[in-house]
Amino acid sequence: MFKVVVNHEEQYSVWPEGRDNPAGWTDEGVRGTREECLEHISAIWTDLRPRSLRGQH
Repeated sequence: MFKVVVNHEEQYSVWPEGRDNPAGWTDEGVRGTREECLEHISAIWTDLRPRSLRGQH
């Protein structure tokens, strides 16, 4: 089983459940198979630029 993690730049990743998150990453709240987590990320992360770049015009 896996979980979705997110960093301060609102970038998402899949991480194995039961392992400590990498430094700077927090649980996003979704858990499931790797495929389910990747589907969730695909649905919500449509702008792949880091948050700091999205705010620039």
